[in-house]
Amino acid sequence: MGEFTSTIEHRLDQAYKNLHEAESTGDQYLADTFTAEIEDLHRLATDNGVHIRH
Repeated sequence: MGEFTSTIEHRLDQAYKNLHEAESTGDQYLADTFTAEIEDLHRLATDNGVHIRH
């Protein structure tokens, strides 16, 4: 796995953890922010031909 893929995977792991935490505390704005980050990371991976496990 290349460094780019590893970085995307790591950032997705963190974003998902942060999303779950925001949802559990009822912070909808923060949850929306992390959802957008996750979507952006998926788009970045797809645009670069990277298959991710999330």
